[in-house]
Amino acid sequence: MKTKRIAVGAGILVAMSLTGVAAVASGAPAPTSGTASAAPASGKKTATNYLYSSIGDFDAEVKPLLDRPDVAGVQLVVPWKALERKKGQYDFSEIDRALKYVQDRHKKLFIQVQDRFFAPPTRLPDYLLQDPEYKGGAAPTKNENGLGPGEPGAVAAQWNPQVRGRFQQLLKSMSQKFDGRLAGVNLPETATEVDTEKDRTGYSDDAYFKAELDNMAYGKKVFHKTPFIQYVNFWPGEWNNSRNYMKRTFEFAKAHGIGLGGPDILPDRPAQMENSYPFFKKYRGQLPMVAMAVQEPDFQYKSPTTGKPYTREEFTDFGTNTLGADAIFWATSSPWLHQPAAR
Repeated sequence: MKTKRIAVGAGILVAMSLTGVAAVASGAPAPTSGTASAAPASGKKTATNYLYSSIGDFDAEVKPLLDRPDVAGVQLVVPWKALERKKGQYDFSEIDRALKYVQDRHKKLFIQVQDRFFAPPTRLPDYLLQDPEYKGGAAPTKNENGLGPGEPGAVAAQWNPQVRGRFQQLLKSMSQKFDGRLAGVNLPETATEVDTEKDRTGYSDDAYFKAELDNMAYGKKVFHKTPFIQYVNFWPGEWNNSRNYMKRTFEFAKAHGIGLGGPDILPDRPAQMENSYPFFKKYRGQLPMVAMAVQEPDFQYKSPTTGKPYTREEFTDFGTNTLGADAIFWATSSPWLHQPAAR
């Protein structure tokens, strides 16, 4: 099961179409916008490097790289269906297996619980999609981004209280087994673009936003020892904090002791600089953990400064010194991981 995340900032194009109405939308502007600033002159740090992969690729992609002295562990993406194959019947055996392997090598394990999919199949529990109680269980999504249109996907209908209740029960069951044993648990990116013409779940931007914050609070409630992290990059229906979603997210995370992060480090990219990046800069040092990723699509983007693909040094410097990352999760395809480790 190859990790393949097509949409870097899913919903960028639809969000850009909303910028014309941003002036009349409610909410305060982002703290800064436009081109990113340089790294601070003082207080520089170095983020800890981890691998990033699907749990299905653990044996083939992670194991050959895990013994490198310059990586501290791995973040594994695990789809909801792999953890709850039948309603209320949880299977954490694959996490157990990975955790043992990682800990035997004195490394750390992060888990991303995946409730959205950028291409078929939709790996959500069958009961969620079939039982009328959940009203479809998932909404179809468009995956349009700066690299062009991708395949249609799906996102769990977290705005349905019954769906969200099942997801939170999964988080509770995970916490009972792994709290204090995992280095971190995170929820995937906030960016999504529901195909409202095909949706039958009752989606709205406000309902989605409130549901995501509710899951953030619940995750923090049940994980007492393991850091709980929400990825935030874009909010559907918002651009440049036009509806105050982004500001409220960071305020909420700070107030509740929730870590934040994102699936992409893309230095100085205008879209990111109009959304989450200014807030990561503003809230540096105020969150319990910031975890950023360099995933496969990031290598396809070119720096607006140099016109060339981003280098490892550019990813690291911007992620650490502008976004304040404590951890960077690198796709196993990262070129530097296939070169000898510096000692």
